[in-house]
Amino acid sequence: MPTYPFEVTFDEVLKNPEGYVDAVFSCLESEFLVMPKGTGFIEYPIFERGYEALKTATKGLSKFESSTVLAVTLREPISIVVLRTMLGFTPPEWGYVTTQRTGTTVAQGFVRSLDRKVRIAPETPINANGVTKERLKALVETACHLLSEGVPKVDADQLHRLDKADTKRGIESISNLAGMGVPYAMLLYERFLGRPFAGHRDSVSELVGDSLESAIEEVLSSAGISFRKTKRAERIEGFDQTPDFIIPSEFNPQIIIEAKITEDDGTARDKVTRIQHLGELSLAGRSKDRPKYEVIACIGGRGFGVRREDMKKMILATKGKVFTVKTLGKLVDHTRLKEFRTK
Repeated sequence: MPTYPFEVTFDEVLKNPEGYVDAVFSCLESEFLVMPKGTGFIEYPIFERGYEALKTATKGLSKFESSTVLAVTLREPISIVVLRTMLGFTPPEWGYVTTQRTGTTVAQGFVRSLDRKVRIAPETPINANGVTKERLKALVETACHLLSEGVPKVDADQLHRLDKADTKRGIESISNLAGMGVPYAMLLYERFLGRPFAGHRDSVSELVGDSLESAIEEVLSSAGISFRKTKRAERIEGFDQTPDFIIPSEFNPQIIIEAKITEDDGTARDKVTRIQHLGELSLAGRSKDRPKYEVIACIGGRGFGVRREDMKKMILATKGKVFTVKTLGKLVDHTRLKEFRTK
């Protein structure tokens, strides 16, 4: 078993920081292969139902009449997601193009809300009227026109977003693909999920982070430690960047915990910079031996395992108090948290 930086004195860490970088790297675990589904996740059978409804209404995806497609979207709302996926657009992109082409203002807030509403209740018919129906009608008209037109001519050094196997030649390529042995519904479903699953991964990124924060809460609560878990974008006096946890409270901060799971090294670097800043704030007007509060980092994901120098900076900024999901069980015993333990 490696010796972790939080298990020794800071003087020992300073003697061999590279060895402790290796120790933290050895227990970093990546969770990018498994993701939470989250609210609004669309299972394939539901997606395929929308696809089949749209295929039936358009005579095998060969005739996109906006009035017919609009009726389908109201009756089978999941077909809205299928239609957007055929375009290969994000909700805001669809709204923007619609506004440009029809003159009907479809703000990104509206189209985002519509998309979320459909994903949460994909089988509940939409009772649209007034402005909502007008905007939905404009979205459908734009989609039908774009899918029917195919790819317009662009410069040789440019690539059009509709230059895809199913939309390159408009109706001809869509109906050909739908009629071949290729499972077009499955292709669209995978496109909907992203590169691969990136669209879904982005939508549940907060849930991934919540898993680590929930584990920290459990450790603190089990030890009977008072703590303040902050909210996103909340402002706390004395901190220009709000920490994730403050112990025992923001009125008397003695320990600060920053938590992050990321598979992206750029995001990891941003977190390291944030932790370094908190370390500097803790020493403002104080001696190095008596900081205002102890800074602890709890991390996870392969993003933190990319740059050795960044890990070294984090270990030094926290005086060795860097924990991973695997070492959270040692969190209380090897930090000042033990001073606040009541259980």
